[in-house]
Amino acid sequence: MAYEFERKQSIVVLGGGPGGYEAALAGAQQGAEVTLVESVGVGGSAVITDVVPSKSLIATAEASNSIGEATDLGVQFFVRGETGKPLRPEVAINLAAVNKRLLALARQQSEDMKATLIRAGVKFVQGHGRLDGTTGVIVATSGDASATDFDRIDADTIVVSVGASPRILSSAMPDGEHILTWTQLYNLKAVPEHLIVVGSGVTGAEFASAYRALGAKVTLISSRDQVLPGEDADAANVIENVFKRNGMVVMSKSRAASVVRTENGVLATLEDGREVKGSHCLIAVGSVPNTKDIGLEAAGVQLTDSGHIQVNRVARTSIPNIYAAGDCTTELPLASVASMMGRTAVFHAMGDTVNPIEIRNVAANIFTQPEIATVGWTQKQIEDGLAQGDVYKLPLSSNPRAKMMGIKDGFVKLIARTGSGTVIGGVIVAPKASELIFPLALAVEHRLTVDEVARAFPVYPSLTHSITDAARAMHVVL
Repeated sequence: MAYEFERKQSIVVLGGGPGGYEAALAGAQQGAEVTLVESVGVGGSAVITDVVPSKSLIATAEASNSIGEATDLGVQFFVRGETGKPLRPEVAINLAAVNKRLLALARQQSEDMKATLIRAGVKFVQGHGRLDGTTGVIVATSGDASATDFDRIDADTIVVSVGASPRILSSAMPDGEHILTWTQLYNLKAVPEHLIVVGSGVTGAEFASAYRALGAKVTLISSRDQVLPGEDADAANVIENVFKRNGMVVMSKSRAASVVRTENGVLATLEDGREVKGSHCLIAVGSVPNTKDIGLEAAGVQLTDSGHIQVNRVARTSIPNIYAAGDCTTELPLASVASMMGRTAVFHAMGDTVNPIEIRNVAANIFTQPEIATVGWTQKQIEDGLAQGDVYKLPLSSNPRAKMMGIKDGFVKLIARTGSGTVIGGVIVAPKASELIFPLALAVEHRLTVDEVARAFPVYPSLTHSITDAARAMHVVL
């Protein structure tokens, strides 16, 4: 008597960033035969050259800033001079040691993630992969994406999670020494004397904030009216004021025409003819998806004009058995979104229960000093009539815990549905806003009303108390 055994579903994941990692792990947990193809290392650029190292650098900048601002709390740092009189020492930053540490942290995180996948039964293949039609991936393991000796891996389901790379301007070509992308900053051996940052979006603002705190003179060139043009206007205004107060030069409504090397550093020329001289320049003008020449078009996968992969709310592409996750897609370029997309893709492919991704419920954070955290509908969308809501903003300066900590900048902003009082959005500008936003993310996800949020008991004194104070101020009278 012959027995038929059900064949394991095979999944090939192309790219080991947050989306690919979670897709591979979810597939292995569900009993699939999973192969992960990655050319750099598990975690991808998010772990190795982007999120992990950049936020580690920002943590160092925050520590430096805390020391410098401790005087307001009565903490002073002095050494005795030759005459016996106290001298105030400078805070020194050993950038070479800082970069060595953060790159080691990134590499260790990558190795830890790889070990987790291997324990789960995922097969890891290091190499350059591309689609071979809709049922397979071919991989060059020689380290050369153009190599002719490929291995083919068959798959029932393919998940593409190849990420994105810094956008390069022909008029400001990076040289890895003085003109840099954000992936090249970690080669610096010392804090730049004068860092010019081209681009005032999230990446540009974060690094401008960090390097100013580390002691560099910083000039931020912004083509828009204010920094962080896509963010809450009140939050962006706070950050720009902090930047200027801390000595940063912010050049609004200014567009860089070119950046070139000079004998002593770099020269940025603006479109109106003005020139800015510095020692180094960071080009932070967005990113491009790594979707070119990996077989997507030949397989019939629909792309946008920018090269991003079109996906639906379960991360499925135009080809039924091909999914995509992360920065290479049309969804929000956040590690948390990539991770959720990776899991959702595999759950859907394997017939498990799936909750379609609701991007509006995603909490996001900008790691400037102070941080900006957001979730849900924005005030501008309310003002534009896209949703009906009431907005309430509470300055953080009124919070007793903030006063104790010497916090002068920031606020909590709640957005609630008109009539019902359901929380539909929020903004927090504060130190560690990335941690404080979670109660509002829960409120938006689970459709809590302002009265339900207000009934929670916050610790007194605490920064979270401002959330319940704002909720109480929005009490809905029935």
